[in-house]
This record gives sequence, C-alpha cells and structure tokens, in this order.
Amino acid sequence: MIANAMCLKINRAAAILLGLAALVASPVPAFGAAAGAVHCGKLLEVETGQLRGDQIVVFDSAGRIAAVGPAASTSVPTGVHIVDLPTATCLPGLIDVHTHMNDDPGDTGYTGLGISAPRAAIIGAKNARITVRAGFTTVRNLGESGYTDVALRDGIEAGDVPGPRMLVSGPPLSITGGHGDINLLPYEYHRIDDGVADGPWAVRAKVREVIKYGADVIKVMASGGVFSKGDQPGTAQYTLEELQAITDEAHKLGRRVAAHAHGTQSIKDAIRAGVDSVEHNTLIDDEGIALAKRHGTYLVFDIYDSDYIREQGVKSGSLAESIEKDEQLGDATLESFRRAYRAGVKIAYGTDAGVYPHGDNAKQFAKMVGLGMKPIEAIQSATTKAADLLGWPDKVGSLRPGHYADLIAVEGDPTQDVRVLESVKFVLKGGEIARNDLAAH
Repeated sequence: MIANAMCLKINRAAAILLGLAALVASPVPAFGAAAGAVHCGKLLEVETGQLRGDQIVVFDSAGRIAAVGPAASTSVPTGVHIVDLPTATCLPGLIDVHTHMNDDPGDTGYTGLGISAPRAAIIGAKNARITVRAGFTTVRNLGESGYTDVALRDGIEAGDVPGPRMLVSGPPLSITGGHGDINLLPYEYHRIDDGVADGPWAVRAKVREVIKYGADVIKVMASGGVFSKGDQPGTAQYTLEELQAITDEAHKLGRRVAAHAHGTQSIKDAIRAGVDSVEHNTLIDDEGIALAKRHGTYLVFDIYDSDYIREQGVKSGSLAESIEKDEQLGDATLESFRRAYRAGVKIAYGTDAGVYPHGDNAKQFAKMVGLGMKPIEAIQSATTKAADLLGWPDKVGSLRPGHYADLIAVEGDPTQDVRVLESVKFVLKGGEIARNDLAAH
C-alpha cells in the first residue's frame, strides 16, 4: 500500500511538471476565469447546416455560453474582452468518441510490453495537449490498462495538464485470452489484464469494479481484434448472456456501454444486448444494420486508421499477423460504413486515435464524405450526434446558451471543403483559449 501511494504521488507530480512544461513551451493567451466573447466572420449552425455571417459568442466566467447572435444586436457585457476573428468560420468544438489517449502508434505487440502505467500516463498528457489543439475539445477514451485514462481525465479536470474534456472506460472487459487480455507472455508469467472476466456474474462484478475505480463508460470486447495475438476479429467472444449482464449492470449504475465488435454475430449480439454503441462494425450484415436502426444503436466506424496502418504498420512495431488482419478487413469496413449510412443508421464520429498519431483525428472527415456523407452530416457526427451518444447533448456539440464554451475556428467553409477541419486555427475550451493562430489581441 505504501509503495502504491508513493507511485500515485510520483505519477501526479510527473503529470503536473509535464503540464507546466507544455504551457511554458507554448504560451497561449487565455481568459482564465473571466467572461469573454468571440466575434466570428461566419458561424456554422451545425444543427441546420446554415452559415451565419458576423456573429458573436458570449460566455460567462464559468466557461458556459451566455449568448449567441448577430454581432450588431447581441449584448456584450461592459468590459468583456472580445477575440476578433473577422475572416474565420466558427463552429462547436469537435468530439471524437473512440480514442486511446495513452497510446501512440507502435505501442502494440511486444513493444507495448515495455510501456509502464506511469509512462503511459505521460504519453497521455502529451497526446491530450495535441488533441485539444487539433480542435477536439471532448473525447471518449475506450480502453486503457492501469486506469491511466482515469488519471489523465482527472489531471485535465484539475488543470494540471491541458487537454480535451474526457469520458473514460478504464480497462476494457474481455474474456480470458480475448482481445482485451495480454496474450504475449508465456504461461509462467500468469499475467491476466485488468478487465478480464468470464461468465454473467463475473462480468457484473467487473463492471462494478471498473466503475469503482473511475470509469465513466463501459468498454466491452464482444469480438476478437486486430492488434491482439492469436484471435480472429470476426469471432464472437462474449456470449449474448454475458453481454446482457454487462449492459444491464452498467445501465443500472448509470453508465453507457461501447462494444468493440468486428464480427457479424458479435455486432448483432451487442445490439440485442442493449449496448449504446458498437465500435468498428467491420463485417456488419443487413440484419445487423436493421437491428441498429430499430434499436437506435449508434455505430462508430474508424475508417481512416487503415490508411495509416497500410503506410506505416510494419515500421510501427505491429505484429505481422495484425498487419495481415487489417489488410483483410480494411475494404470491408469502408463498404459497411457506406451501407449503414445509406440505411439511415445513427453514426457518431470515432477514429481509434492512437492507432494513428493523435492530432490527425480530423482526417477521417474526408473519408466519410468520400463514402457518400454530406460534409454537414460528417460534421454533425462529430458534434450533435456525438454529444447525444455521450449523453451530453446539453453540454457539448452545439454553440447554444448553457453549453460549454467550446468553439473552434477555421479558414474557409467546412460545408464545402471538410478538409479545412484538418487545419484548425483557433480553439476555445470551456472559455479558455487552447490555440490561437488567427486573432490579434
């Protein structure tokens, strides 16, 4: 216990030092605890897709939006500092509902065995700053051993390190030897990962345990995966009975459930079990799409990261079998996305960040548009729809009074060229500036 307490103190001190170093290295003007306003040349109303000219967003000292409207007629309190972005287009801070903040590309396979929980916490602090500066002011983090994502979330909330608002899962639930277990070490190590549990009552107990240690959302590995050794992505792992137990327990305790599922049967089992979102959906069939639509289940497709894996996978340290798995699945994922979109299923923006470098989250927008989505629909998947999936429609995803003052600005019109979101120039999170490459103060 003494050693654990000392480790916690060391980890927290390291996180604080890293955060301070990052802030000193790249100073950014901030409002702090004061009220403020941002004047936008144009403002994208994501709910309707309308671009409104000459708008102003006013926020209070608590970092909540107080008013939004035409600059000529919207009242701004006396003495409030205004950031002027007369040539920029403003829109809500973006949301990525599937990230791995404590991982970097290459932290897979045997390389990953050498990364300790304290090291992963520092990696997370680095990636948090990169992510918020890229315009993603809210993320859902799905699956980290050692509760390093819980520590990162708490460090961001305490102001120790800069980063996005986070909902975190802690360790994902997995069957013994499944996608969420550690399958790289021989028997004599007797190593089992933190989220492993088998059987309906054992998985209920595991849900309670991860919530006890800080999980906001439950992540469950319903099928095999790409970056694990010895399993197949298309193979169902948890049974329907186990998935129902996980979902029932999580919902009873006020947590939503995200199910990792590549395989056809595992996707349908997860939906029938009542999960809130299914991640990947690589081999979804027409019945699975119909089930998702009938149940109102969100589907989350990571359709950019295969591009990165194909270009950098072998060099990144991935297992050879992982590269082979991804090559077999990549095109299927694209076609599954296209069919699900055409069928009108609810789709939220999630990228699996950490498989590719953090900060490149917005590169998936162009892939979605290339597969048939309208630019505004892709943007909505990362704003209003993502907020709905998180259970935060009254907090994030829109520039409306009462919401967090999370705002980004780009040059150009993202409803015409969604790639401009890859070059965010200004970021406001909770009323504090995280990036400003545009405004003169």
